[in-house]
Amino acid sequence: MRQYNYPDLYEWRSLCQRPVLRSEDLDEKVQYIINRVKNDGDQAIKEFALQFDKVSLENIKISFSEIELAKSQISDELKLAISTASDNILKFHTSQKVLETPVETMEGITCWRKNVAIENVGLYIPGGSAPLFSTILMLGIPALIAGCKRIVLCTPCDKNGIINPAVLYTASFLGIDEIYKIGGAQAIAALAYGTQSIPKVDKIFGPGNQYVTKAKELVQKNGIAIDLPAGPSEVLIIADQNADADFIVADLLSQAEHGTDSQVVLVTNNQPLIEKVNLALKEQLIVLPKAELAKKTLENSFSVVLNSLDECIKFSNIYAPEHLILAVDNATDYCDEIQNAGSVFLGNYSCESAGDYASGTNHTLPTNGYAKSYSGVSYDSFVKKITFQNITPKGLQNIGKTIEIMAEAEQLIAHKNAVSIRLKKLNND
Repeated sequence: MRQYNYPDLYEWRSLCQRPVLRSEDLDEKVQYIINRVKNDGDQAIKEFALQFDKVSLENIKISFSEIELAKSQISDELKLAISTASDNILKFHTSQKVLETPVETMEGITCWRKNVAIENVGLYIPGGSAPLFSTILMLGIPALIAGCKRIVLCTPCDKNGIINPAVLYTASFLGIDEIYKIGGAQAIAALAYGTQSIPKVDKIFGPGNQYVTKAKELVQKNGIAIDLPAGPSEVLIIADQNADADFIVADLLSQAEHGTDSQVVLVTNNQPLIEKVNLALKEQLIVLPKAELAKKTLENSFSVVLNSLDECIKFSNIYAPEHLILAVDNATDYCDEIQNAGSVFLGNYSCESAGDYASGTNHTLPTNGYAKSYSGVSYDSFVKKITFQNITPKGLQNIGKTIEIMAEAEQLIAHKNAVSIRLKKLNND
């Protein structure tokens, strides 16, 4: 990890720029894939599966027998863990379902809002460097709470056409059985526009690599709704002199093992802590199975020493991390100062892995600085908010003049007439 000691304020924004994997003509490559799938459907899907995943697909859709086989391959221990995590995620997301009461804004005028589920949703589950079956819980549970009628899941298979059994079991555990063995930008295109086998959906959810993220960005420009820009994972840790270096390193490496396009950042007001962290990094990397991958991620990562915890938080708000860990004394005292973050973990024992799997909060979060303007996935992500209003004759008489004046000022006379004609008939009656 690179180290920056007391950088000037004008340097902060450049430090907060995310690493980008070099890829020539990313937009053109992804747009080509989208166009092929849009025009050629299943045929394009199969050709891209052969090209990118080295698999020849006969059937794109997962069969009932494949799901049943997966169930038999999962240990009881893992099944229990999935069930426990599911319970916590269900509790937290169910609490977000609030019944809104009608409001009388003026005598005779009542307004209210209703949550209506998005009917058809597509879930993209990454399966490259790791089979992220936990993401199925994070996306599938709020979709079920919302009442989405159709939930379609896409995830890549291996070269033998097999999907990790934990992915299939978790989907089946939630009652999701419409599963397609495709990944990458081609999966996003299939969900966005539909193919002979895969239905078009109304909104696409799920994280992915830069190709998946770019595909979501491009289909969104064509009117297809997406959850948020959820690209390579990242964590920023703010630590003081009492932070545990071993804990810090464990959290840094938990994100570093996601992929070389991830980034991990340590910000502290205590320079000696950096030395302790560097030593702990060497020790923990020795026993990490994905050590080489993590080392490459660390090349794109850095630590920063600043003058105070207040400066550390200001730096974090500019960086706007996907995950923010406050490894400081009295961490809850700083909550009000946090303006930009996807999900925040308070204190030395709130490890980021808890949010990734089982504490209850959602792990599908905005990355690459988008936490400045986006929230993570929640129950609200799967519903539309439809407003209603009921105006009585008395209500129209109360508000009519206001509408007429405003409409005339905007030179929209038909708008004014819609009120005036009604008022005239009320007065005649």
